[in-house]
Amino acid sequence: MNPFDGGILTFLNGFARHSWTFDTFMSMLSENDFLKGGVITALLWWVWFRKGEGEEKRREFVLSGIFSCLLAIVAARILALTLPFRERPLRNPALHLSIPYGVNENLLIHWSSFPSDHAVLFFALATSIYFASRQVGLLAYFHVLIVICLPRLYLGIHYPSDILGGALLGIGIACLTRITAIRDSIAQPGMRWEESHPASFYASIFLATTQISELFGSVRQVARFIFEAMKPFLKLS
Repeated sequence: MNPFDGGILTFLNGFARHSWTFDTFMSMLSENDFLKGGVITALLWWVWFRKGEGEEKRREFVLSGIFSCLLAIVAARILALTLPFRERPLRNPALHLSIPYGVNENLLIHWSSFPSDHAVLFFALATSIYFASRQVGLLAYFHVLIVICLPRLYLGIHYPSDILGGALLGIGIACLTRITAIRDSIAQPGMRWEESHPASFYASIFLATTQISELFGSVRQVARFIFEAMKPFLKLS
């Protein structure tokens, strides 16, 4: 265990199991999609509909940001599946952590800890929001750090290096949209779609941001059902 991860986790764990209310509050934050992704996607819509100078460029950053966060989460999943498996801190016996009240020790038992999907996705979005509006972007960064990432450290779901690695990956991919040619190639088709067929555009973007806000939980559920339903047919073939 490196001193960076061990020191931060030991400090935060010193507050665990002193208050049932605080522990369950942190657990609620870590599980509540409305307070996590709902707020970030609301900020995304805020900068989209914000009037004033530079409106078109802000919208380009929003559209390219949605694409970049999708790319970031795919990259994170590939890393998690290809890098050596990393057990969650709450199940690491070397840390001797006190498990906060209300935490299921079997949480994410087969999912590698590095990198943090939450950090990858929401730091990518916060970066895109920052490019569109610095003031709103700073608010988004603060929300991601305090409301989304801190509870996952406190509960022993992630190591600080999981969060840091995920944040750097998400921010790095989002920064690609600062390159005008890349941003235009992603955003301009969407801008033309919004202008010519606004009804279908906004319906589609609404669905996309809804799934982003819940880390694609509903989509994963449908995918798992389809996979399980197809198993008998795959065995027959």
